[in-house]
Amino acid sequence: MITEKYFEGVISVLERIKNTQSDKIKAAAAMVAEVIENNGIIYAFGCGHSHLATLDCFYRSGGLANVSAMLDTDLMLHNGAAKSSRMEKMSGIAECVLERYCITGNDLLFVISTSGKNAVPVEMAEAAAKRGIRTVGIVSSEYFGDKDKTPMLFEVCDLFIDNCVPHGDAIIRLDGTDTKIGSVSTAASTFIMQSVLAEGAQKALENGAEVSIYKSGNVRGGSEYNKKIVNRYLQRIKHL
Repeated sequence: MITEKYFEGVISVLERIKNTQSDKIKAAAAMVAEVIENNGIIYAFGCGHSHLATLDCFYRSGGLANVSAMLDTDLMLHNGAAKSSRMEKMSGIAECVLERYCITGNDLLFVISTSGKNAVPVEMAEAAAKRGIRTVGIVSSEYFGDKDKTPMLFEVCDLFIDNCVPHGDAIIRLDGTDTKIGSVSTAASTFIMQSVLAEGAQKALENGAEVSIYKSGNVRGGSEYNKKIVNRYLQRIKHL
C-alpha cells in the first residue's frame, strides 16, 4: 500500500535526524535559549515550500511567542508559485527582504532550504552575518554534491542541521512513471524547528528565564491569555 510506504519513508527520515543530528539540535537549542534569556527574537526564513516550516512555529498553540516568521509574498507560493521558484534563484533579493525586519545582533536567524543552493537563502544568511547575526541553516546533505563555484547555505551559516531529505525530496515510486511522489522536506524541517525550539525553551526555563508560549485560542481562556502575549510583542514582530 502506498500509504504504508510513505509512512515508512517519513519515519525513516525522522529517525535519521534523531540518530545523526541530536548534537546539532542541542547546539541550536542552546542558541535559542540564549536569545530567550536576552529577550531577543528568533527569526525563521524560507522560500517556496520551505516557508511552511517557518509558519508552523509562528503564532500557534504550543509555539514560542518570540518567534518571527519572515514572510515575503514574492517568495511564497500564493503570489505566483512558478514566479517564486524563479525569484529564489535571483541574486540581490535577500538584502531587500532582510532590511524590512528589525533584526539585531541579539537575535537568531534560521534559514530553511533543503537544497541549500538557491541565491536568496544563501544570501540571506550572508547578509545576516554581515550584521553580526547568528544563523542556523536547515539543509539536506544529499545536495552537497551539487556544489559549483558559488557558496551553499551550509557553508555560510554558523551551524547547519541536516534534514536528511533525499535528493529530489519525493520518496515513493509509482508503477507506470519514473517520477517519484510524496515529498518529505516539510515534515523533516518542521520536526527540526519544533525540536530545537522546544529544547531551547526547556533550557531557558532551567536557567530561570521567563518563556512565553501560546495556548490554543480554542480552549477556555486561551484567547485572553494569548492577547496579553501579543500585546507584549506587537511592536517587535512584524506579522503579528
